[in-house]
Amino acid sequence: MNIKQAKEEIKHTVQAYLSKDAFGEYKIPAVRQRPVLLIGPPGIGKTQIMEQIARECEIGLVAYTITHHTRQSAVGLPFIKEEQYGGKTYSVTEYTMSEIIASVYRKIEESGRKEGILFIDEINCVSETLAPTMLQFLQCKTFGNQAVPEGWIIAAAGNPPEYNKSVREFDMVTLDRVRCMNIEADLGVWKEYAREKRLNSAILSYLELRPKNFYRVEADVDGLQFVTARGWEDLSNLMDVYEELGIPVDEEIIHEFLRHEDVAEDVSAYFDLYKKYQDDYGIAEILEGKVKPSVYARIDQAAFDERLSVVNLLLDGVSNVFYQIQREREITDAWYDFLKEYRQKLKNSLQAKGIFETILAEKTASDEQNEKQQFVSKTRSELARSLNEKLKECAKKIAAGETDNIEETALFALAKAPFDAQCEKLQSLENQGIETLEHAFTFMEQAFSDGQEMVIFVTELTITPEIAVFLSEHRIERYETYKDQLLIGTKRAEILAEIARD
Repeated sequence: MNIKQAKEEIKHTVQAYLSKDAFGEYKIPAVRQRPVLLIGPPGIGKTQIMEQIARECEIGLVAYTITHHTRQSAVGLPFIKEEQYGGKTYSVTEYTMSEIIASVYRKIEESGRKEGILFIDEINCVSETLAPTMLQFLQCKTFGNQAVPEGWIIAAAGNPPEYNKSVREFDMVTLDRVRCMNIEADLGVWKEYAREKRLNSAILSYLELRPKNFYRVEADVDGLQFVTARGWEDLSNLMDVYEELGIPVDEEIIHEFLRHEDVAEDVSAYFDLYKKYQDDYGIAEILEGKVKPSVYARIDQAAFDERLSVVNLLLDGVSNVFYQIQREREITDAWYDFLKEYRQKLKNSLQAKGIFETILAEKTASDEQNEKQQFVSKTRSELARSLNEKLKECAKKIAAGETDNIEETALFALAKAPFDAQCEKLQSLENQGIETLEHAFTFMEQAFSDGQEMVIFVTELTITPEIAVFLSEHRIERYETYKDQLLIGTKRAEILAEIARD
């Protein structure tokens, strides 16, 4: 299965394992809750899906890479304890609590969530001294003499032996006590994740043209050469920051992330072309409706790789506009909810002064706690902080206008004025988004008519999250027409299959 299917199956497992009967008992007792064991190549997102599952199921998560641990940290340290047996005193060896189990209890105390996932990565790559402990953990749900707390589900991950020389095979006794899922790298699934994370468009464009280079592991006379999904994502993050700082990304830097010489060389050459196409074609001008006549002449003579790169550059420009719209929409919606609460409390309170600041302080504290406990994504945390800064400015204006006898309506008007300005900003951005999309369609029609490039363009509009949300709420006639005409899924699949064969 692919990583997306694994995520859904684990979510279903969490829901089943944490389901309780009328008496508050788990319908599947802990002894029958088989640990989930993911076996798949490195760098395909096994840890990331655990974070997503915990966030979406609103439960805790404690994650460990077990190869970083010694037997003492996993099992606990020995100490001498005196016990009475048959009237005689004996010195008996006991063990302190495992660091891993202690971390689970600490998470419970910090988050207040008594249920969660204990995730152990690289579980089949432990040292010889830790191997029996890991088998005991999977079979008995204990580390040393300490059991995993009730309500905490065990998940583990490991690599197949062809990817890691340190792998230890599990015996039948262990495998008969776990739910083993074999995961394979899947470019289509990864691209969904990449779009959501807004990874660098040059990488996504390259992988459209060279899908076979998405995940490669090869051994030759120079040693192991490999490219993983993790490598692409980490490279993307560095590229974005380097671009902001004006630092070039050359082949040597790419090879630090993509440990395959041929792929790194090919990627470097493509990135240079991609940047050149952006300047040569004037992508920013196209999206403003200012297309030079020479552009159409060049695109008409261009090879398919170049034509597809231009399409992807256009999509990136459109996506950036709609991503900003989405951010402002989410801020506006959260601001609206805040004002609703403020208005309600104004009506129900005898003292209007200080209510806005009180609600804002409670919201800020809640947001900080959610961020600290990783209950929300980084993007959500950034949006919450952005809104709180706007609300702080609003609070200053309200405080300056508050008097003992100010009327409720006047006080609310002070709070609502900045929100009205925010709504106007959002409307302006939405109008800009529609214009940008219209300009992009005009260029696509004149450059490609309804050819395969248009199929890919319309399909990507449909599956890019921030654009898809907007299109579901606003009817754009040209988009609707092409979407109905071009049989998106079938034609796009045929085109990309043809690219892969080439």
